[in-house]
Amino acid sequence: MTPRLIRFYKPYGVLSQFTAEGKWQGLKDYIDLPGVYVAGRLDADSEGLLLLTSDGKLQAHIADPRFKMEKTYWVQVEGVPDAAALDALCKGVVLNDGPTLPAQARLLDPPPALAPRNPPIRERKAIPTAWIELTIREGRNRQVRRMTASVGYPTLRLVRAAIGPYSLDGLEPGMWRTC
Repeated sequence: MTPRLIRFYKPYGVLSQFTAEGKWQGLKDYIDLPGVYVAGRLDADSEGLLLLTSDGKLQAHIADPRFKMEKTYWVQVEGVPDAAALDALCKGVVLNDGPTLPAQARLLDPPPALAPRNPPIRERKAIPTAWIELTIREGRNRQVRRMTASVGYPTLRLVRAAIGPYSLDGLEPGMWRTC
């Protein structure tokens, strides 16, 4: 059997597992393919690229932090980050579980063209928002959210745009395609 690799645009509110839990949906609501397994995780309150494969070696390579596969995120933050905040992200920040590796960070202007989130993010009329593209080589629990908060810009919306050479290109929330 030829190994399969699936790109899936995980919507907000969907777990990185096939079984639903509580208020969160599972992948089985979107993908009905026997023999594929999630390679990595993405929190239920995050959106974006999730890879699934039937190849155990590839699954380990994608998910295992030892391989340091780049992951690129589009992060909507509260406020407009200044050069010092972006520089801090690029150098690596200290979190409660230790320092992060250096990252790549830049403002996205214009913001990425994304479908509206359901439910929408909270908006405050007096506080602007901005989008950052952040590329990391680690995968700690809620790392991107903790990184932006540590430089003073809390995350409002988080979308994983790419994992290594694989991206969201051509996908809408809830869609999947074979690579």
